[in-house]
Amino acid sequence: MSDRKTKPSSDSVDEFLAGVENPRRRADAEEMTELIEQITGQPPVLWGTMIGFGQQAYTTADGKSHDWFVVGLAPRKAALTLYGLAYYGSNPDLLERLGPHTTGKGCLYLKRLDAVDMDVLRELIQRNWDEATDPTSPAASDR
Repeated sequence: MSDRKTKPSSDSVDEFLAGVENPRRRADAEEMTELIEQITGQPPVLWGTMIGFGQQAYTTADGKSHDWFVVGLAPRKAALTLYGLAYYGSNPDLLERLGPHTTGKGCLYLKRLDAVDMDVLRELIQRNWDEATDPTSPAASDR
């Protein structure tokens, strides 16, 4: 594995979240942290300015392998960013039912957590967690 700047740390997730200036973003991030921990059974770990759950090897486009979290989130100013839920157009069936969002290569961006269907979001997290942590799943080796 190559050396990366973003690594898991022992820094406090609660202190990090308490420092989020926007009250709505902070509340959304706290709710998502609790929800993802509940679904995955994994404790939240601070990876720089991201909160990750679980750990896996991730191969980048240049063929390098790195340690990375399985699913995670970051309370960014523009949106609550969720990682590991929208890889390269995956899960279109759930995303079309989710509610207002945008996506990137592997990110799901939510402006307001209260504007999305939480049951669909739970299903999306569970599906991606299950696929990523099942060693027989093709998705586990694609990341």
